Amino acid sequence: MSELLPFEDALKAIDNIQDILVGIEEIAVNNALGRIVSEDIIARSFVPPHDNSAMDGYAFCLADWSKDKVFQISQRIPAGSSPAPLQKGTCARIFTGANIPNDADTVIMQEEATLHEKGVSFQKAPTVKSNIRPKGQDITNGDVIIKKGTKITPMHIGLLSSLGNTQVSVFELLKVGILTTGDELILPGNTLEEGQIFNSNGPMLEALVNQAGYQVSQCLHAKDTPEETEYAINTLLTCSDVIVSSGGVSVGEEDHVKAILEKLGKVHLWKIAIKPGKPLVHASLGNTPFLGLPGNPSSTLVTFHWFARRLLARCAGQTRLLDVSYLVDAGFSRTTTIKRDEFLRVSLGADGLAYAHPQQSSGALMAACESQGYLRIKAHSTIEYGCSYPFYPFTGF
Repeated sequence: MSELLPFEDALKAIDNIQDILVGIEEIAVNNALGRIVSEDIIARSFVPPHDNSAMDGYAFCLADWSKDKVFQISQRIPAGSSPAPLQKGTCARIFTGANIPNDADTVIMQEEATLHEKGVSFQKAPTVKSNIRPKGQDITNGDVIIKKGTKITPMHIGLLSSLGNTQVSVFELLKVGILTTGDELILPGNTLEEGQIFNSNGPMLEALVNQAGYQVSQCLHAKDTPEETEYAINTLLTCSDVIVSSGGVSVGEEDHVKAILEKLGKVHLWKIAIKPGKPLVHASLGNTPFLGLPGNPSSTLVTFHWFARRLLARCAGQTRLLDVSYLVDAGFSRTTTIKRDEFLRVSLGADGLAYAHPQQSSGALMAACESQGYLRIKAHSTIEYGCSYPFYPFTGF
């Protein structure tokens, strides 16, 4: 396992995980934002439930129209009312969203109508079914409206509500244990001693897990000893569906995570051909997946976005995870050949070009805060000014 695994191969390894580690529960639709649907949701009615008007105007039967005819207005139909069948040869004053009366097949918008003392006429030749939204235009009874494994968005909340649904079956929240390692790390709020730094990865990972819609079961920190590392992992195993760690996965004498994983379970992959983020490890501890991320903050962020997010989604029951990207032209160049897939923190200028943040160190978080996303440069390539590369906005993760 000493060779670096290509980036795409590492992604496929995570994407091939099929084990859903959570149960199922029924919850209120209003509380379902960000939850993952546990079964196909079938429409049990039509949306809209009846033909209705797309405009404020007049409803009539096209066969009754002639250019100079003045229609008598036989009824007024506001939205939410139940219209009577249309009297032959007449029209109905109708408003947006109101049901089309029986025997009417056309709506003329009010701007194209001419009012008379005894009614209304329409000079412009209409077409049948114009300005009518047909029954089932959006949803037909029996349609699969949300597929199993879909994460519920605000649009899905509206969709479910449009069908009258008040409950939805979802997967239970995935419980994620977080482990940080390192003698040098102390919690914010304490006084720094010589050689110490504040632990930023723990709070950042908690925030990333929460942002993804999962539950942090426990967040622990272990000093750089095999004993503390093993104790912390065993503790997290008692309360977590998945464990994500940062630090301790490289090849230094104080890096103990990989050795403990080999002792307690099975290591599936180690070291990825990316920058930043090379020393990543994926293992199984019984039925509990473990993903060890590098300890440098930017490496932790990159590998969470690309690997932990995928692993957690699979284990939580989500079947489709899109990586939002589009091609942008580089506003800079680099003649040195890229040896590993590299994720540069960049922002888009007013000219639409991507400009790299001047600080690309794997230990620097400010660069991510001052950038808009990643520019992915594939291994064995260079960066040429004006050439297109995939851009992944942070908002897409």
